[in-house]
Amino acid sequence: MSVQVVSAAAAAKVPEVELKDLSPSEAESQLGLSTAAVGAMAPPAGGGDPEAPAPAAERPLAPGPGSGPAAALSPAAGKVPQASAMKRSDPHHQHQRHRDGGEALVSPDGTVTEAPRTVKKIQFADQKQEFNKRPTKIGRRSLSRSISQSSTDSYSSAASYTDSSDDETSPRDKQQKNSKGSSDFCVKNIKQAEFGRREIEIAEQEMPALMALRKRAQGEKPLAGAKIVGCTHITAQTAVLMETLGALGAQCRWAACNIYSTLNEVAAALAESGFPVFAWKGESEDDFWWCIDRCVNVEGWQPNMILDDGGDLTHWIYKKYPNMFKKIKGIVEESVTGVHRLYQLSKAGKLCVPAMNVNDSVTKQKFDNLYCCRESILDGLKRTTDMMFGGKQVVVCGYGEVGKGCCAALKAMGSIVYVTEIDPICALQACMDGFRLVKLNEVIRQVDIVITCTGNKNVVTREHLDRMKNSCIVCNMGHSNTEIDVASLRTPELTWERVRSQVDHVIWPDGKRIVLLAEGRLLNLSCSTVPTFVLSITATTQALALIELYNAPEGRYKQDVYLLPKKMDEYVASLHLPTFDAHLTELTDEQAKYLGLNKNGPFKPNYYRY
Repeated sequence: MSVQVVSAAAAAKVPEVELKDLSPSEAESQLGLSTAAVGAMAPPAGGGDPEAPAPAAERPLAPGPGSGPAAALSPAAGKVPQASAMKRSDPHHQHQRHRDGGEALVSPDGTVTEAPRTVKKIQFADQKQEFNKRPTKIGRRSLSRSISQSSTDSYSSAASYTDSSDDETSPRDKQQKNSKGSSDFCVKNIKQAEFGRREIEIAEQEMPALMALRKRAQGEKPLAGAKIVGCTHITAQTAVLMETLGALGAQCRWAACNIYSTLNEVAAALAESGFPVFAWKGESEDDFWWCIDRCVNVEGWQPNMILDDGGDLTHWIYKKYPNMFKKIKGIVEESVTGVHRLYQLSKAGKLCVPAMNVNDSVTKQKFDNLYCCRESILDGLKRTTDMMFGGKQVVVCGYGEVGKGCCAALKAMGSIVYVTEIDPICALQACMDGFRLVKLNEVIRQVDIVITCTGNKNVVTREHLDRMKNSCIVCNMGHSNTEIDVASLRTPELTWERVRSQVDHVIWPDGKRIVLLAEGRLLNLSCSTVPTFVLSITATTQALALIELYNAPEGRYKQDVYLLPKKMDEYVASLHLPTFDAHLTELTDEQAKYLGLNKNGPFKPNYYRY
């Protein structure tokens, strides 16, 4: 809201204000890799950085309907005194220049009076527009980003919410086509594609390894003929991965693995580029499975590779279309939950194809799980609750890599952090890192925040929820929404009150309330953003795993779950080092012989614990 001071006598012209938008050779036998995978890791033939998006055009802000001199404050808003009086110690001065530029008159008795012609009035240029009418639905989004818009949407795309994309019509009921005339997609609003494209271009700048892989391998197209069906979080970082897979020769169809994590403008940009994407933010459970089915069940197209996050896509194909596994060459899975499902299938003898466990690769565990969660936990909590962390008591359930990242971040902000664990090794690590190991029941009445990071189910039960203190914040940083027993809260005696996007107050009959974030789903990708650079590491690992499984000769991988070869882990890490201007030390021939290593790696055995 602009504030202008206007002389009542002179009726000065309101100045115009401008706002600017800121805008392989061969595979070495000891590595166990396919030729295509090694080829993708070969040095580049050329280089070049992706082009940065151009800044947005400047827009002058036209004066609103209340911007003229007549729009001064009404008497009801507070009267402006016409003159003020004060005593002077020297009565001989009859005139004095007022310090704000006006004239002052001095009477013989020493009283100083301001001249009426210099009276100033405060004029609110946008007063009528903002306060004299109830904001429209779109207007409310513009007035308060934190209340009316999910924090998952990045600031660069805020303008995408000024159009009609906010209507209540389900995307399933809309007839949309992209500029090429294709309608093989289902997104919130295809008109948001331009804003999504800008976000993708920004993400490319922070994903050096994927961009390098795109340039190095696109000449030989190691994924030519691959038909990849994916179910992951649809963000700008995922879009860079999908477009990289496309550049390497693959056809892709995609759905979201989380009903809240999709960036609508990014999904629109992918659909505009020709990718069949079926996802939007705020899907229902029925929408979620419908989108997955639309990716899989399509006439004239059958997947031969699966890229999954959580195992829902793999589960759906096993349940509805088991015959598809006759043509599927492999599964790449990146989450704890999904990997757990794969090992269960393998143990039961029901795993039909080879699967690559990306989640337990070093580059996923030690970077995505640890560093990503260390930064994004604070972002998600702050955006949704505006909470100050200093002095707050927090219990983190689980001390794996995700839990370690969350605990480190909260401790650094001055929080008092407790940890629950079932594994004595992780428990001992928590103790050695300075955290108190407890059972959840011991601290549930006193803590201010409860965070789950286990990948398990019913970690926080209804009994725990009943005993929590008033205004306790409950959230999940694991993949699955089963860690918190949210279903037990949907009972007649409890009242649900939506206070922000992804923020609910659950109110007990006695007035006690808890603050539930993202309905128990993944906090950081539902309520905030995650560091693009870290996701570049995971996405590059996924791309190499797909190349390896797709090109591996028959018989190399059996119907089991495999870890990524160590050489690939090291290669992914090396692609990201130039960003830090880092320089690796090289072994001499004598040193390599002494250690029994190849000078070019791998440098650690598979059993090594980083």
